[in-house]
Amino acid sequence: MSADAPTEYQVAIIGSGPIGLTLANLLGQFGVRALIVEQNVTTVQEPRAVSIDDESLRTMQAAGVVDDVLKLIVPGYGSHYYSPTGLCFAKVEPTGRPYGYPRRNAFRQPVLEQQLKHALARFSHVNALYGWRLDSYEQTDRVTLHLTGPMRENRTIGCDFLVGCDGAASTVREQLRIQLEGTTFDERWLILDLENNENATKHTEVFCDKRRPCITLPGPGRTRRFEFKLLPGEKDEDLLNNATVERLLRAHGADTRSAVRRKVVYRFHARVAPRWSSGCVFLAGDAAHLTPPFAGQGMNSGVRDAHNLAWKLAAVLRRRAGPGLLDTYESERKDHIWQMIRLALRMGKVMSPRTWLSGFITQTAFLALTIWPPARDYVAQMKYKPPPRFHAGFLVPDAKSVRKTLVGRLIPQPTVTTQDGRGVLLDEALGQGFVLLARTAHPLRDFGKLTQPIWDRLGAARVAVLPAGAQTRAVQGVVLVHEIDRALADALIAYQNCALLLRPDHYVAATIPFADPDGAAKAVEALLARTWTEKPGLRTRVNKSPPSPHGEEPRSGVSNHEACAKTPPFMTEPAAWPGAELGST
Repeated sequence: MSADAPTEYQVAIIGSGPIGLTLANLLGQFGVRALIVEQNVTTVQEPRAVSIDDESLRTMQAAGVVDDVLKLIVPGYGSHYYSPTGLCFAKVEPTGRPYGYPRRNAFRQPVLEQQLKHALARFSHVNALYGWRLDSYEQTDRVTLHLTGPMRENRTIGCDFLVGCDGAASTVREQLRIQLEGTTFDERWLILDLENNENATKHTEVFCDKRRPCITLPGPGRTRRFEFKLLPGEKDEDLLNNATVERLLRAHGADTRSAVRRKVVYRFHARVAPRWSSGCVFLAGDAAHLTPPFAGQGMNSGVRDAHNLAWKLAAVLRRRAGPGLLDTYESERKDHIWQMIRLALRMGKVMSPRTWLSGFITQTAFLALTIWPPARDYVAQMKYKPPPRFHAGFLVPDAKSVRKTLVGRLIPQPTVTTQDGRGVLLDEALGQGFVLLARTAHPLRDFGKLTQPIWDRLGAARVAVLPAGAQTRAVQGVVLVHEIDRALADALIAYQNCALLLRPDHYVAATIPFADPDGAAKAVEALLARTWTEKPGLRTRVNKSPPSPHGEEPRSGVSNHEACAKTPPFMTEPAAWPGAELGST
């Protein structure tokens, strides 16, 4: 770190794993001045996480790196479950792409981290320190970090917000004196990562055998992972020796010519921090929660954290919302974390039956489900996976039931056609800020009703999805795209004659009936006003007064807020948004 390098940032991130790097790239996209600090001299070099889902790929799209990521994954793999006799009793092979990407994809964590690290070079306002350790920090009117460098040099860094993405043994969480709550299971698994492996199937194979449960997962570039459960009485060294490793791999179809890149024994956890923040310090990823591996949702849950937190930090730093917005981070994310943990534990019971009888009953039940198509599709299409959904947070509930409402849900991402005939995923038209989205054949008429000041205060873009066959002239200030299929039409079936207010993470914040846009606008104004009501003593770094509706806004009191290299997309006029060129005039 050079002597003239900046020492003041809006956000400092501790930990350069996939969560910290995703957060840094998202903050870079939003124009936030950020620093990422990693005690190791480079990103991870050994395989760790191996599965990235469609929601995470959509976040990579928001971070501007998805094209590079897609080049080095195995897209759209499934899972085949086998009984002790070798009978395949269940197949999970999802074909849908509700969020624009295959539901399950194999990747290599070292590759992803390198891609995310290299992508930071796009941002002059985002810096990285590798080989630097966080020794301590304190909160007064700001957060002050004390770092030690690779040559044992010391450096003090100031920031408005600190985010701990530093893993299960988080230094940030430890200094907050927050301990994870939950269970560490007395169950050990041997992990073997293979290279130069040829395998006949690209799918995961799960051997649900009480004698030795095993799972084998695909990877890009002729890589494959094998996981074997240790049995009672076995020691770690019993399974780590080369002869045992060779025997286990040979018995489960591994290529005998492959090389073992990594072998390790681990215990799995189902633990969550009781608090995810204190003042202006936040926790994300494994620093906040640990998920059993059976559903492949550990890293993916952390990526959801990063996207949820990134846009809220940016909005608060630019004073588009009050600091109370940040209180919705934990309330929105924690419930879904526990849903993912429960899903993983249920899947673990299928993979690792406790008794022969329980295994037989479970496997027979899955075979019976194949007789009834809806039940078969429930398994095959991964409909058992809890969809991303918020029951409370930064949203305005509507009058529809929990099952039918779109409020608090992630909007689908179909492919649409721009005015100049290009096919793009919907998010390319939406941009990265707040959006008023409507499926309408009459954008001039309908968006002409959305003139309430709150939409401009949010910097909300206008995007119209035109039904198939609809023709219209360009509309000033409205991005026009044409639907290709009925994916969005089916999702909006209960919201005809309405616009949706989408948040920057593309969750639905509110619905705006064209028959009563003023009432909806008042509800959103009240929601935004509540973010300026904060608990005493919390987040005092950000000016607690809402921006003035007239004239120059009061200064925030944080000296480096003005140092941001660019204005975030959702804090500018709609025409300045990324994607606005897709059909706006």
